[in-house]
Amino acid sequence: MRYNKRIAANPYIVGTFACIGGGLFGLDISSMSGVLSNPSYLNTFHNPGSNAQGAIVAAMPAGSLLGALLVTKLGDALGRRRTIIAASIIWVIGAALQCASVDRGMLVVGRIIAGISVGISSAIVPVYQSEITPPSIRGRLVSFQQWSITWGIMLQYFVQFGCSYINGTASFRIPWGLQMIPAIILGIGMLWFPESPRWLVDHGREQEALQILADLHGGGNKKDELVVLEYEEIKQQVDFERSEGAKSYADLFKPGVLRRVILGCSLQMWSQLSGMNVMMYYIIYVFQGAGLTGRRGNLIADSVQYVLNVLFTVPAIWYIDRWGRRWMMILGSFFMGVFLSLVGGLQGGYGEWGSVDNTSVWLIVNQPVVTKAIIVCSYLFVCSFAITMGPVSWTYPAEIFPMRVRSKAVSFSTATNWLFNFALAWAVPPALSSIAWKTYFIFAAFNFAASIHFIFCFPETAQRTLEEIEEVFAQGHVFSAWKIKRDVGMKNLHEVLAERGDKHSLQVKESA
Repeated sequence: MRYNKRIAANPYIVGTFACIGGGLFGLDISSMSGVLSNPSYLNTFHNPGSNAQGAIVAAMPAGSLLGALLVTKLGDALGRRRTIIAASIIWVIGAALQCASVDRGMLVVGRIIAGISVGISSAIVPVYQSEITPPSIRGRLVSFQQWSITWGIMLQYFVQFGCSYINGTASFRIPWGLQMIPAIILGIGMLWFPESPRWLVDHGREQEALQILADLHGGGNKKDELVVLEYEEIKQQVDFERSEGAKSYADLFKPGVLRRVILGCSLQMWSQLSGMNVMMYYIIYVFQGAGLTGRRGNLIADSVQYVLNVLFTVPAIWYIDRWGRRWMMILGSFFMGVFLSLVGGLQGGYGEWGSVDNTSVWLIVNQPVVTKAIIVCSYLFVCSFAITMGPVSWTYPAEIFPMRVRSKAVSFSTATNWLFNFALAWAVPPALSSIAWKTYFIFAAFNFAASIHFIFCFPETAQRTLEEIEEVFAQGHVFSAWKIKRDVGMKNLHEVLAERGDKHSLQVKESA
């Protein structure tokens, strides 16, 4: 296998470049949120109502659900790298169809195809990152997946904002067409990146795996202690899993694995039920209901939210391995519940039914202070997600599963994300037009429930290799996760070799 050794030697390059795949998801979010009030878009697609617009938006997560499930086969059969390249090709096809679409049907088909790409990349990229990065900064590098999503949202939104000054269909076709460029860069660039060493060991290509580990973590030195430690742990885990028999979907329901499947799927579910993507997709509707009038003013207020989303993800990326995963999930979901409760309370207390563009909308009228308060609470909600749940929701599922089922289990977790994304993307516009402010209290309740679930059931996984995390779950404490200490499972090279009974290797290492 050919790859660039200079690229492999830099953990930040090799660990973050594939995140462009996550950026595609961000591009898609803004490709819709930025056109919801665009007259040319509305005229071209015959002024879709709340249900029709919900269906158009939901087409992408529907495709993503399918894409995430495909990874259960693709990730193990093709390898991590080639699966990412395949996802970039599929995205280009979907983006081209959206750009050329002349009716709702063609637009929906394009969004479904692009969604398949997003589903594949969102499931396989965190797996690839977690398998090639050193444990000391694994959380940080996998968190770049979320940061790339926020960058995709922001950049596409500003492109949409700039093109909104163009008259005609070019105002939305140009941004949709430009989405192809990052995917082309991703597909071509991955040709110079190494394959996952864990996938190579699992497929009997051990010498290639050892060389890649040496280039990744040891400056090309196969005898580097970290390289030997990780290689031995990978071999030990793969040998154990092979002794258990052939891989199958039934493995996901075995004792010890089922618990982790539930945790991974639950975390992705709570991530969607937090209401964050609702705020991303339909922020124009949210601020419109808050009393923010004028298309330009609404677009500017929306852009502030997207900038905050990018900025507040940075501290989480930098400190996720120091802070740990547990408390970020617990505190993030709690504060998101608080801010959504404030938005719902202000909307319910000061709003009334009104009409915007001949559509019945719950509005705040002539209450500038209340309008500003709702906007601020919306911003604080986004900041709470960005600095906590956003990065963790991708990091945690990618690191808790054994190698034997990792690709399948992560794809199931990611599929859960897209299943709820699909349901909410379709359901929220009708909800806002019917139960209005009560919608925010529903999402607030979900966040408070998530916080309780995190306290009792989610153990800490930071600062451990993927193989050491096995020890964490071996401790038990299914409903008392706080009892598992942060140093559980951490080992040095001598302990790993001793466990293998590899006395000769141990003696050689000691004499060296």
